[in-house]
Amino acid sequence: MWKGFTERAARTSPDSDDPVLAGRTYAIPFDSVWNAALELSSGGLKGWTLVSSDDQLGVIRADVRGPLLPLEANVLVSVILDPNGQTRVDMSALGNHRWGDLGVNHRRIKRFFRSLDLSLDARPGQILEPRSSARHAA
Repeated sequence: MWKGFTERAARTSPDSDDPVLAGRTYAIPFDSVWNAALELSSGGLKGWTLVSSDDQLGVIRADVRGPLLPLEANVLVSVILDPNGQTRVDMSALGNHRWGDLGVNHRRIKRFFRSLDLSLDARPGQILEPRSSARHAA
């Protein structure tokens, strides 16, 4: 059965088999990535409302409301430096309802990272493959 029908959450991880859920590791300075992620979370993306942010912890919290379906979610964006000094971005989205989200949170994550890549004007060499980045740190 398709996960979106039964799950109400989605989250990224560098070891995910789903490329959308692998998050991002950027060869771009933390401050640039943080500011772009904060701008998107503060209304730069339609339906997003900033709840809180802490650049020391690298955490952004936002509420997201869908344009058509009332499938609201709480979103957490994490921006940190990985062991190699590269900027790592992960995200989780948890629906504020009791049923599956029909894949909405997966699409929210995809849209966020696509928008973040565009906002940063990230070139292919600046978006690092997360698994190889993690191996180099070991």
